[in-house]
Amino acid sequence: MYLLDDYNFELPDELIAQTPTTGRDDSRLLLLQRNSGSMSHHRFHDLRDILIPGDILVVNDTRVVPARLVGRKESGGRVEVLVLDYARAVENAPATGVMSCECLVKTARRLQPGARVYFDGNVTAEIGDCRDGVFSVSFYYDGDFGALLDEIGSVPLPPYIRREENSCRVEDKSAYQTVYAARKGAAAAPTAGLHFTRSLLDEIEARGVTIAPITLHVGYGTFRPVKVSDIREHRMHSEDFSIPGTSAEAVNRARAEGRRVVAVGTTCVRTLEYASDGQGRLQSGRGACDLFVYPGYRFKVVDAMITNFHLPRSTLLMLVAAFAGRERILAAYREAIHRRYRFFSFGDAMMIV
Repeated sequence: MYLLDDYNFELPDELIAQTPTTGRDDSRLLLLQRNSGSMSHHRFHDLRDILIPGDILVVNDTRVVPARLVGRKESGGRVEVLVLDYARAVENAPATGVMSCECLVKTARRLQPGARVYFDGNVTAEIGDCRDGVFSVSFYYDGDFGALLDEIGSVPLPPYIRREENSCRVEDKSAYQTVYAARKGAAAAPTAGLHFTRSLLDEIEARGVTIAPITLHVGYGTFRPVKVSDIREHRMHSEDFSIPGTSAEAVNRARAEGRRVVAVGTTCVRTLEYASDGQGRLQSGRGACDLFVYPGYRFKVVDAMITNFHLPRSTLLMLVAAFAGRERILAAYREAIHRRYRFFSFGDAMMIV
């Protein structure tokens, strides 16, 4: 249960979704009963009938930002930089000058501290120290730092979504964003929310379901690979979150009245569990979440979750295994593969109740 290989499975390449479904809520939905392990198959828009009046649907309203920058080394070699703490950096950036950010850096040959990278917009970066795969990068610029990143950056897509030179197509910029995205700061989308449409959300609310937004800016903590054989030795990278008082009150009221708290995505699950006290009472406010959920964890707040199908050996797969049980999750994944569900960011969804 604690070995990394316990969370491996074989997935045919053709089941890795490269594009979203034509209609967001036309994607498929596997409904898993965690107590019995029974499964049923639906379309995502069936959620309007699956949710129960009185449920609280917690969504992550973070907005994916153009955090992927492509520049050149002094030698002319190509360098990709992914800014991980965009929201924090933009909030603290001086009007002009130098800004230090945490970044992932991709190049043919690893850059040494002090190396310079040149971008459009007269932006220069100096590579600093690297810790656990994350570089400290100092950006030198003139003007508004956030506006410059908006101008020269692009929306990052996961590496398993294949585009020419991992570029982002115009339609990807809207597809890789939830319809309720509001607060800029994510380096990756909270993908369980990609299936919702405005009309589906309206229908869900009309049935008596309360929608409660929270924010977790998805960063390296969500997709950092596990490199230890014993998963208990893995450490999460922290990600900034914010919980409004109205959302905390709605969740706490629902729990007091015995109504379900349904989390949309693993980011919501981790944030809700991290920001709750020992009695499961959710606290409002801001902070940084580094909670790693794996089997053995006792859930305090979340009663049901909506999630996508995740990568093998990932912390996301470990979280859903903690919620439903490892054997039941792996059985559900085998069933999904057998029925040709689509996997990962642009793929189909699962609801665990």
